[in-house]
Amino acid sequence: MSALTLDRVLTSAEALPAEEQVMLEELLRRRRIETWRAETATDAAQSAKALRTGKLKPQSVEGVIARLRAAK
Repeated sequence: MSALTLDRVLTSAEALPAEEQVMLEELLRRRRIETWRAETATDAAQSAKALRTGKLKPQSVEGVIARLRAAK
């Protein structure tokens, strides 16, 4: 089986009727959102564990913002 390339996928998508292209776009958007939610939940769980085990220390919002501004 030959590997898919972005060019081949785009060519195939462009060959779809307009309404199916819209459906494909929406499906891809929904899947990306679901993936983002799962990744965010995993990150949050890891951060919560690090906080509970003392590897991560609580910080004030003001302190974090000040450090971010200083890093620019």
